[in-house]
Amino acid sequence: MGVPDADGQGPPDGLPGLPPEWGRVVVPDDASALADEARQVRRELRRDPRHTHRPVRVRLGLPVLVLLVSMLVTLAGLAAVTWPRPNRSGAPTVLPRATTAAPSAVGPLPALDLVGADDTPVPLRSLLPAMIILVDACACADEVGTAAATAPAGVTVVTVTEGRSAGPATATGVRPLGDPAGGLRSYLHLAARPGTAAALLVDRQGTLVRLVPELGPAADYRDDLARLAG
Repeated sequence: MGVPDADGQGPPDGLPGLPPEWGRVVVPDDASALADEARQVRRELRRDPRHTHRPVRVRLGLPVLVLLVSMLVTLAGLAAVTWPRPNRSGAPTVLPRATTAAPSAVGPLPALDLVGADDTPVPLRSLLPAMIILVDACACADEVGTAAATAPAGVTVVTVTEGRSAGPATATGVRPLGDPAGGLRSYLHLAARPGTAAALLVDRQGTLVRLVPELGPAADYRDDLARLAG
C-alpha cells in the first residue's frame, strides 16, 4: 500500500494526504495484524464514560402495584355486598312462609260516611264492631253468607260496593252500603281483584285489627270474629 511522499503530496496510488503529525502510516495487507491495536481501542472506549451504554430499565413496579391494590379493593367491596352474612344471634334463619294474607293495617278505621239503601248517609263507626266486606269486585254470595252465619252476636256484617248504590243484601243479617268516593280502598291502598272479596275486621274502638285480602273459609277468621265480640 502507498504512503505519503516527502513533499506532503498524496501517493500515486490515490490515498488522500494524512496529517504530518501522524508520521508514517503503514496499512498491512492482513487485517489480523491490527488485532492488538483493536483490543487497545476497545479498552479505551470502555474506560471512556461517554461511550458507556447502559441498558435502560423501565420501572413498572409502582404502576403495577397500584393496579393490583385497586383490583383487590374492588373485589373485596363486591364480596362484602354480595356474600351472605351469617345470623349474629346464632339462631337459625327462618324464612317467612308464603301466604296470600296481607299484613294487618295499623291505625284507626277512617271516619267515613257511607250510603245506605235509601241513599241516607251511614257513619261507618256507628256499626262497630264489624266485619266489612268489599264486594265491588265480586258479590261472592256464598262467602258473604258464610261470614254472616259465623259472626257472633254484636258483630255487624256489612257489604260495601264502590259507588252510590248499596246493592241488594246477599245474605240474611247483612247490611249493604255504598262507598261513593271509594274511600275504603283508597285508605287501604287495596286494588280490586276480580272474583275476590276483601274483608276488614274492626273492633269496637274503631281499630282495624285484621285485613283479609281474599275472603275464604270461615276457619280463616272465626277466632278474629270471636275476639271482636269480646
